[in-house]
Amino acid sequence: MDWRQLASHGEQRDAAFYLSALEYGHYLWQGGYAARAILCLDRAMGAEITAHDEVARSWPIPYAAMAWFLTHTPEDVFIGNPRVHFQHYADRLKAPRREQRRWRAWACWAITRRLHPQLGADPKHQVIEPTETQIAAALAEHGHPEENTRWLIVLNNCFPVRPQS
Repeated sequence: MDWRQLASHGEQRDAAFYLSALEYGHYLWQGGYAARAILCLDRAMGAEITAHDEVARSWPIPYAAMAWFLTHTPEDVFIGNPRVHFQHYADRLKAPRREQRRWRAWACWAITRRLHPQLGADPKHQVIEPTETQIAAALAEHGHPEENTRWLIVLNNCFPVRPQS
C-alpha cells in the first residue's frame, strides 16, 4: 500500500475516499510513520460523507483514532508540532464544506492541547483560538448528528501524555 491508495480516487472525496484514507493511515501508523498517519486522518475528516453513509456508521469521524495516535507516538518518532499543524489548517481552509472541516481541525487541535500541553502555538500566526465550548457548538451545527458528543467523549478522556518538563 502506498500514496496511490488515495490518488486512485482522483478529485473524489466520497465514502470510498474516506475509507481509503482511514486504511492508509492505519497502514502508515503500523509502518512507524506517525506524522503521515495523522495527516491521513486529516484527509479522512475532509471527505464528503454523511452520517447516513454505511462507512460513517461503521467508522465515525476518527477523533478517537487521532487521540490514540497522539498518545501512542513513541518519543523518538517525529510528528512535528500537531498543535501548530491543526491551528494553521483550521485557519486556512477554503471550500468545500469549509466550516465543517475547519471545526474538525479545531477539534483535533483541542485534543492535541489536552494530550500535549507542552506544545506551543505558532506565535507568528495570529489567530483567535476557540474554546472547547465553541468547538462543541460548531460541531453540533456543522458536523454529523452526535459528532460533538463523540468528540467530547474523546476529549474528556485526554490527559497529558508526558509530564511537562
